[in-house]
Amino acid sequence: MRLTSGVALLAVALAGCAALPGGGPAPLDTFELSAPSVDARSHSRRQILIAPPSALKALDSQNIVIKTSARSIQYLKGAQWADRLPQIVQARLAETFQRSGSFAGVGKPGEGLAIDYQVIVEVRSFEVQVDGGQHANVDLYVRLLNDRNGEVRAAKSFTATAPVSGAGNQAYVAALDAAFGDVAKQIVRWTDSAI
Repeated sequence: MRLTSGVALLAVALAGCAALPGGGPAPLDTFELSAPSVDARSHSRRQILIAPPSALKALDSQNIVIKTSARSIQYLKGAQWADRLPQIVQARLAETFQRSGSFAGVGKPGEGLAIDYQVIVEVRSFEVQVDGGQHANVDLYVRLLNDRNGEVRAAKSFTATAPVSGAGNQAYVAALDAAFGDVAKQIVRWTDSAI
């Protein structure tokens, strides 16, 4: 018993050394997006599926994009998303749709809903632009696909910007979260009126 607890204490002590200066790389700040609340305008009997979003490789990762000029990007140093960005966008969009109360069912693939429409999202930009003033820019292109016949009911691009207030990783991500929240609310209201 005494030997077991001694080994456990040694393992904890050694793990702590990795977090000390000189003991290895500092852990990355890890961030999430939030799902905004949207007032329900109506209640549809439709059930929708939030498909996995598509994105270019630069956005399809855990890296947080900083756009330094029209043609160049960097990644936010010492920071990362909690998961691949498209997966976070999918999860938070689904949550925003659910919070609206406007639809009979909202799900993701594999959840067994009988789907009426798919919400198909392309992440076109999700970055902090630092040339000409610091602001977050989010652009999501959305198609509403009728799951019964494969026809696109409607398609639209949704954009929003938010200024960066303050300095550091937290300020950059807060601006991205604000811009995403604006876009997510726009998408829910538009989908509600389109189907």
